[in-house]
Amino acid sequence: MLRHTGQRRSFLHDLRLAVLLSLSAGFINAAGFIAFQLLTTNVTGHAALLAVNIAQGDYALVQMAALWLLLFLAGAFSSGLIIARVGRDRTAAYVIPILIIMAVVLAVALLGASAQEHVLYTRYMAGALLYAMGMQNALVSVISGAVVRTTHLTGMFTDLGIDLSAMVSGGERSQLRQSILLRVTIILSFLSGGVAGSLLFMSWQFSAFFVPAAILLAALFYDYFRIRLVRAVRRHQQ
Repeated sequence: MLRHTGQRRSFLHDLRLAVLLSLSAGFINAAGFIAFQLLTTNVTGHAALLAVNIAQGDYALVQMAALWLLLFLAGAFSSGLIIARVGRDRTAAYVIPILIIMAVVLAVALLGASAQEHVLYTRYMAGALLYAMGMQNALVSVISGAVVRTTHLTGMFTDLGIDLSAMVSGGERSQLRQSILLRVTIILSFLSGGVAGSLLFMSWQFSAFFVPAAILLAALFYDYFRIRLVRAVRRHQQ
């Protein structure tokens, strides 16, 4: 799922990647919003906040909103740089960014409650999640060839609308069905993650962030465990 790129990559690889990482992002977005009253997986709202604060002359919040935008950008830059330096064909290029993302999410799970007592700390904590989601968005984009996006739904709804219009207009149905299935899967997975994130955060507070960390761990070892399972089944059949 992570190690297949380019021509070796199939629709099923993209579908599995979309389910796991959209679930994780949706969970982080909802739980992060309840925890920090801020969106933590995309920057569209923060760009609007930046513009409003500039117009109102609230330069303290201008600096904060600008920092959130830069942190998301820095996450995407870091992910792209790691992949470029390590090499796209090496598994470590994708393992390292996911480990960093997991470390950030675990830090929020462990330190979020104490940081919540200080407004400035919560803003930096939300910024850390934005950095992690910038990393994830860039990582998934590179792996899937810009087919999959997991941290926001604006592009997915746009692409779904285009695909549906092409289907109605008589486009290539087989390819369009796969594309529509992928878009719908991402949307439903993100929303499902959001519902789970909201419910679990209200019950578990910051401990809920251990769940997306576990999902990322599952994504990291998915190929390894799947291969081991297939080999075990084949040995049993022999």
